[in-house]
Amino acid sequence: MSLYLDYAATTPLDGGVKKEMARAEAVFANPASFHEAGRKARDLLDGARQSIAQILSVKTEEIIFTGSGTESINLAILGVARANRNFGNHIVTTNIEHFAVLKSCQQLEREGFEITYVPAEKNGIVDSARLERSLKKETILVSVMQANNEIGTLQPIRRLGQMLQDMRRETGQRYPYFHTDACQATGALNINPHSLNVDLLSFNGSKIYGPKGVGALFVRRGLHLQPIIFGGSQERGLRAGTESVVLAIGLATALKITYARQEQDGSTLSKLRDEAIKEILETIHFSELNGHPQKRLPNNLNISFKHVEGEMLTTYLSDRGIYVSTGSACTTTATGPSHVIRALGVNTREWGNIRITLGRETTKWDLKKLVKNLETGVNYLRRLKK
Repeated sequence: MSLYLDYAATTPLDGGVKKEMARAEAVFANPASFHEAGRKARDLLDGARQSIAQILSVKTEEIIFTGSGTESINLAILGVARANRNFGNHIVTTNIEHFAVLKSCQQLEREGFEITYVPAEKNGIVDSARLERSLKKETILVSVMQANNEIGTLQPIRRLGQMLQDMRRETGQRYPYFHTDACQATGALNINPHSLNVDLLSFNGSKIYGPKGVGALFVRRGLHLQPIIFGGSQERGLRAGTESVVLAIGLATALKITYARQEQDGSTLSKLRDEAIKEILETIHFSELNGHPQKRLPNNLNISFKHVEGEMLTTYLSDRGIYVSTGSACTTTATGPSHVIRALGVNTREWGNIRITLGRETTKWDLKKLVKNLETGVNYLRRLKK
């Protein structure tokens, strides 16, 4: 029987979400149509948007549906930069962001923007004072992820947001805006934009037991964006294309269920996580945890092993029906250590890592099976290198 421990890559579809999506499939009309069938579809779409807005304590019109978390991030970063470049051309982010952020910033560099990549500390957390020193009068956007998708570390988003708000009050300027990628944080942490002091927030369905192919962007009212997809006037003119009512319903339902379970799941998973970390580090010599030991997502373990290649260890476990990863699922075509692991200063010539992420179905017996196979696999691969 297989053991799935790659929940950070994607989660299975929750049964309740699946039922609500199945009901919505009966209303197939285009929500932009003026006839009765279209109005029914529009009512469902508006209901999904309202549900999300209520959970996040924001205004309904501040929620924009997108096709993924990546698209949400692209719209936030490219949209803000291009719409506001007359006020400044400087953007600040970190060197451990998801590639959706980093590659958007690289595109903006090609368009003449200046990007500052603030390095994370060895524990995977960005120093607030260091980020503050990187700001300039030309800075129009800061983007920092709430929780890292590879090592699970949590960033001080609320403190950073408060710092930026204080700076704006002192200068009397509207900039810099603050965006956070909350795709990994959703379901585990509070992502209320006002509580976090953010102007834009990205999240998606595939990490919270919802459907793939749908995400959303919170855009604070009054903030000007330029669309990155052109066509019709859907989503307040910011995201052209016929909206998927079924996927919107799925995202809203998944968010509602996830929020209801958040405290229970968080407590259970953090205990399992800590037990697994302790047992792995005690059982397998020359193993180290990547990222902060406490300030991390409740389901994330990212561990490096000396004289073991992460890809080979992942393959070894996969052959035995245990599914983990070496990092982001968005970079599976790349080999070698990820940019996040390198940013921590890990000696990647001698140490290889794997990412283990737990989910609602994970039990302590699953983790005992993991540790047993992990120990066997590490020892086997180390013997091969001798």
